[in-house]
Amino acid sequence: MFSSWKSNLTMVLLTLLSAFALAGCKKTPPDPFPASGAVAGWQKSSATRTFAARDLWQYIDGEAEAYIRAGVISASTSDYKYQGQLEATVDVYTMGAASGAGAMLDKQSTRDAQAVALGDAGIAYEQSVLFRKGPHLVRIVAFEATPQTQQALLALAHGVEARL
Repeated sequence: MFSSWKSNLTMVLLTLLSAFALAGCKKTPPDPFPASGAVAGWQKSSATRTFAARDLWQYIDGEAEAYIRAGVISASTSDYKYQGQLEATVDVYTMGAASGAGAMLDKQSTRDAQAVALGDAGIAYEQSVLFRKGPHLVRIVAFEATPQTQQALLALAHGVEARL
């Protein structure tokens, strides 16, 4: 009887140790936002804000439902400045599956979109760049158009892509 009790105790301890080990191995999500200076000319100009799916309406009120239907888990956003002048916002939507990111990219693509080599698929406009990589949809929008806007946005997009 004593050996049976000892065997049960050993099994319980092994189970608990395994649970703690697995909990400690949880993968933390990547921080997709490059630090100031990590991408030439770009400075991070705001703290990153993150919204859970249920709170997404606080950030993108009119579009929140579409993202929720596509399986958004969270959205994070941060502002950047290029060479002290051009301002842009980087939004990273983390979806439950890559198909949700793909659906949202397709929804935001129009005839005048230019395909770009970013992540799994990407498109660019005069003042914005969008791409998906795995379950992530990234949208970068500039607030003005200059001759270097699109190239600067693409450089920032590659910086975000490398961190995902």
